[in-house]
Amino acid sequence: MAGYDAIVIGTGGVGSAALFHLARRGARVLGLDRFPPGHDRGSSHGRTRIIRQAYFEHPDYVPLLRRAYELWAELGRRRGRPLLHEIGLLQAGPPDSAVLAGVRRSAREHGLEVEELAASDIAARFPGFRVDADWLGLFERRAGYLEVEACVVAHIEEAIGLGAELRTGVTVLGWQSAADGITVATDAGEFAADRLVIAAGPWAGQLLSDLPVRLEVRRKPQYWYGADAALLAQSGCPAFLFDIPETASDGGIFYGLPQIDDWGLKVARHTGGPAVDDPLAVNRDLDPAEQACVEAFLADHLPGVRRPCLHHSVCMYTLTPDEHFIVERHPADRRIALAAGLSGHGFKFTCVLGEALADLALDGRTALPIGFLSADRFR
Repeated sequence: MAGYDAIVIGTGGVGSAALFHLARRGARVLGLDRFPPGHDRGSSHGRTRIIRQAYFEHPDYVPLLRRAYELWAELGRRRGRPLLHEIGLLQAGPPDSAVLAGVRRSAREHGLEVEELAASDIAARFPGFRVDADWLGLFERRAGYLEVEACVVAHIEEAIGLGAELRTGVTVLGWQSAADGITVATDAGEFAADRLVIAAGPWAGQLLSDLPVRLEVRRKPQYWYGADAALLAQSGCPAFLFDIPETASDGGIFYGLPQIDDWGLKVARHTGGPAVDDPLAVNRDLDPAEQACVEAFLADHLPGVRRPCLHHSVCMYTLTPDEHFIVERHPADRRIALAAGLSGHGFKFTCVLGEALADLALDGRTALPIGFLSADRFR
C-alpha cells in the first residue's frame, strides 16, 4: 500500500527538522504543508528566537539543549554559515522570581556557567537597561538567538537535497491507519506511508483530538522598535528576558533581542495572550492594549527604545496544560510519532525534536531523553 516510508504533516520548525532527519537516514519521505517553507502563518517566524541552556522551565530540558546546540552547529556547517549566534542572555527580576530560581536550578544540576549580577552590575555592563535596585540578573554567556525562518528553510532544503519530497498548498483533512499502512487524506488526494509524523503546530489539536490533553492556541504579537545606540549594539545589549511581578496588568515575562538587522530591536510578552479559535483566522492587526503593555515594559526597563513601533507580526503558541511539550508515539498506533504543544518555548529544540521523531517513526524508540515529555502525564 505504502507510497512512502514516512509522511510528515506540517513542515514548520519541528516538521522541517523531522523531514531532514528522516531523509538523512535514507527514508523515502514526503512533507505536506498548507503553506510554503518559512511562512509566517504559524509559530515558527519572527526573524529570531532566543536559545539558552540554563533552562528555567525544567532541568530535564538541558540534555536536549546540549544536543540541539550540536545539531544547529552542524546545520550551519551544511549551509556554510551559522544559524545560531551566541550573544549572551540577561535574565533579570526579583531575587525570588520563578525565572531566576529555575535558571539557578538548571545551572546547578548540569554544571552550566551562569554569572550573577547585582542591579549596579547590570547598569554598569548594560547601560541601556533599567532594573529595580533590589533585582538580580543572571547572565548566560552561551545563550543567543536562532534565525528562525532561515533554520526552517535550511532543514527543508537540506532534506530535499537528500531526496525528500515536499508538497505545499496542500490541506490535510485527516489520517487513517490500517494494517498495511497509514493514509493521509488531503484536498489534493490521498497519500500512503508505512509511518507518519504529525508536527502540525497550531493545527495539532485538530489532528490529535484523541490524545488525553487539551491544546490551547494563543495569539502572540512581536514588535520591533528603533533604539539608542546602547541598545542597538550587541556588545551593549544581549538577548534579554525579564520576569516582572504580575501585580498589575502589565506584569509577566518579557523578552527581546538587540537590533541584528534593519528591523530594529525586538520585544514581546511571553506570558498571556488571547485564545485563538481558528488558526487560519487569527487577527494579525496591532492590538492597542497588547502594545501598550509592551511599551510600558519598555518605558520602565529599556528607556532608550523609541516609538513608534517599526514592525510587528503575530505568531501562535500551542500550549499544553502544564506548558511542557508532548513528544511520543501515538498511543492508538505506534507507527505514528508526534510533537505538539511546544507552549511558546519550543523552537530552540526543533532540530533535536526532529531527530527524536525520526527515531520514533523508523525505530520505535530513541536514545534521546524525551520520556518526561510523554502525554502519559495527562492520562
